[in-house]
Amino acid sequence: MNVFEQRQQRLQAEIVQRGWSGFLVTQNVDLYYYTGSMQTGYLFVPAAGEPLYLVRRSLVRAESEASAGVEPLGSLKTLKERLAARYPGLLDAAAGTVRLATELDVLPVQQFQRLQAALPGAAWEDGSLLVREQRMIKSPDEVAAIRHAASVVDAALEAVIPSIREGMAEFELMALIEHQLRLRGHQGLMRMRAYNSELITGMVAAGASAAVPTYFDGPAGGTGLHPSVPQSSGRALLQRGEPILVDIGCSIDGYVIDQTRTVVIGGLEPELLRAYEVAEQVLSATEARLAPGTISEHLYLLALDQVQEAGLSAYFMGYGDDQVKFLGHGIGLEIDELPVLAKGFKYPLAPGMVIAIEPKFTFPGRGVVGIEDTYLITETGFEKLTISRGGLIVI
Repeated sequence: MNVFEQRQQRLQAEIVQRGWSGFLVTQNVDLYYYTGSMQTGYLFVPAAGEPLYLVRRSLVRAESEASAGVEPLGSLKTLKERLAARYPGLLDAAAGTVRLATELDVLPVQQFQRLQAALPGAAWEDGSLLVREQRMIKSPDEVAAIRHAASVVDAALEAVIPSIREGMAEFELMALIEHQLRLRGHQGLMRMRAYNSELITGMVAAGASAAVPTYFDGPAGGTGLHPSVPQSSGRALLQRGEPILVDIGCSIDGYVIDQTRTVVIGGLEPELLRAYEVAEQVLSATEARLAPGTISEHLYLLALDQVQEAGLSAYFMGYGDDQVKFLGHGIGLEIDELPVLAKGFKYPLAPGMVIAIEPKFTFPGRGVVGIEDTYLITETGFEKLTISRGGLIVI
């Protein structure tokens, strides 16, 4: 039994436990997670019986990739009839309420309404949290892909550092980094689950432009090149003494790494240097508590206490109304996975979780400083997956 079939079995066990009749997987990333293929369609996992991958396009590709039975999707008007024939009694309302789950956090309303019409009488429930929680624990193969991505990010950063110079445009530095990443196998696409969230390879910005807020749910946005893409690198020129935030990721075999380093040409002014040092202290204190059983929320609350004691609460993870309320986040096939290190998230850390931790300070008109590393929770503590040099990088 391969890893995809094992995942299907785990999902099926949860379906039974919840009293659902079945689960309809609809989102691309979830389809890949459970089948090993990312072709347009639906994976139906019944409470009893073999899962079925109903594919609209490309059927040929799905047949060669998927660890599940594959059939053409056809018309949704025949979906109920086909499922009833394949799973006798499963969709029989006379036997009790037909309860179906799907990922309501990402399924468009229009598509959901079509499914409701295709399966009349079914009671639909939100299974998105279940899927996200199952994906929260990474297999050794998943961790290996993330570890590989970390090595690619490190090599790309080291290749580019000698080229950083005063007067270089932000987007030029970003282009150099992306070029090095792509040469080493970065797929270019960094996926996010949250509605209307998009992510370029990362955010490389300097001085005041790095502190410009944007819609992206992070402590630093960047101006971007146009209001239609209002994040990441813009046309500002790198200046001596300004912090350059190099917040970059990489995706290998679908899995992402996330890391941040602060670079400066010359040296940082004292207040920004102190804030950077506090960011390193927050990261070190968080590392000391990275172990199975630690509640994710507690790590965020600890960080809040530290920055308050340092007198930097106003600048932590953004500024003013644009402050974000987290310290870190899970990563994997998507950049915004569980667990989140934030208030209200009470997940105990567990072996197999992969978490990016990113204490940063935003000073409007002056810049952003901070650091971010990615960690694997192990049976005895943690393994730092990011391998790039630590500390302030001075050019």
